[in-house]
Amino acid sequence: MRNASDTRLPATTPAGSEEGGTTRSARWSRGRVARVAALVVCAVLVLSFPSMAPNAYILSAGIVVASYACTATAWNFMGGFTGYVSLGHAAFFGLGAYGTGILIRDLGLPSFVAWLLAGVLVLLVTIPLGIAALRVRGASFVIVSISFVLILLLVFQAWGSFTGGSDGLVVPRPFPDLLRPEHHRVFFYLFTALLAVMLLAWWLIDRSRFGTGLKAVREDEDKAQALGVPTRNYKLVAYVVSATFTALAGGMYALWFGDLDPIFQFSIMLGSYMVLMALFGGVRHLYGPLLGAVVVGVGLEYFKLEFGDTQLHLVATALLLGLVVLFMPDGIIPAAKALAKRFGPQDSSIREISAAELQERNLTASGTPSSTPSGTTTGRTVADDEGEDER
Repeated sequence: MRNASDTRLPATTPAGSEEGGTTRSARWSRGRVARVAALVVCAVLVLSFPSMAPNAYILSAGIVVASYACTATAWNFMGGFTGYVSLGHAAFFGLGAYGTGILIRDLGLPSFVAWLLAGVLVLLVTIPLGIAALRVRGASFVIVSISFVLILLLVFQAWGSFTGGSDGLVVPRPFPDLLRPEHHRVFFYLFTALLAVMLLAWWLIDRSRFGTGLKAVREDEDKAQALGVPTRNYKLVAYVVSATFTALAGGMYALWFGDLDPIFQFSIMLGSYMVLMALFGGVRHLYGPLLGAVVVGVGLEYFKLEFGDTQLHLVATALLLGLVVLFMPDGIIPAAKALAKRFGPQDSSIREISAAELQERNLTASGTPSSTPSGTTTGRTVADDEGEDER
C-alpha cells in the first residue's frame, strides 16, 4: 500500500528550475523586443504624420492633439506620481503662454529664449505657491488649484494695459518667412520633441528613489512620512516640475498659435481635459496620458468640426469621463493588460514536491529539527503514531 509520503502534488514546471527560468527569460526577452518594436513603429508613424496629413487643417488638428499630449503628460508628473488632483493646471499653461508673449513684446527677446525664460519664471513662481497649496490635501487641494486659475483669469482680463485684457495678446511668429503649412509642420515636430523630453523625464523619475518616494505618498502619505520619506519636499519638487513642463507647453502653444485669449488660456475646462486624458489612458503608466490625449483630443476636434459652436463636445466629454470612472478607473492601458493576462498563458509557481519534503520544510520553518532526509519516506503511518501516543 502507498504511504502518505509517496503522495505528489500536481506536476508543473519547477519555479526555480533551469527550464522554468529559461522559459521565463525567453518570454521576457520576447516581450521587451515587442515593446521596442512597437515604440519604433509608433515613432515612425508620428514623425511621418505631417507628410501624410491631407491638408493644413488636419495638420493643425494634429498639433492641437500634440499640445494636449504635452499638457496631460506634464500634469501626470503631479497627479500620477502623488495622487494630488489639480484642476487648475491651466494657470501654468496660461502663465507660460503670456510670459512668452510679453517677454518678446516688451524685451524684444528671441522667441525661444523668451520661451525658456518664461518657463524659468513659472518655476520660480511655483515654489512659494506650491509651499502654500500643498499644506492641504484632497478636495481642499482641488479647490485651491481652481481658485488660483480663476484669480489669474480675472487679473489678466482686467489688466488690459499689460496683458491686452479681453482683446488678447498677439505673439510674433518665430518663423515669419514660412508659409502656414510649413509653419504647422515645424511646430508639430517641436511639440513632439517637447513631449519626448517629458516622457524621458517621467521614465527616469519612475525608476528612481525619488519616484519611489512619490508613489509612497500616493499610496499612503502618512505612512510614507512615518517611514522617513520627506513627503513635503518630494511633493513640492513634483509640483514644480509639473508646473514648469505645463508652462513650456503653454509657451510653445503661444509661439504656434500667435493669438492669446485669457478666457481660453486660463480655462478650467483646459485643466479638466488634462485630468480626463491622463485618467483615460492610465495615470500610472508612461504612455497613459499620451494615449488619452490622442483619443480625447481627436474626439474633441471631431465634435467641434461636426457640430460647430454647440456645447455637444462638452456633453461627450462628460459622458466619456463617467464611463472611464465607472468601468476603467485605472485607465485603458491597465485594463487592457489585465484582460490580456486573464486570457493569456498563466504562470505557475507550484513545484513538484513530495509530502515528506513539504513536511520537512514546515518543521524547519517552525524551528523543529528534522532528521528525515529530503525526498525519503519514513515508513510510518498515522496509526503507528496514534499507538505510540496510547502507550
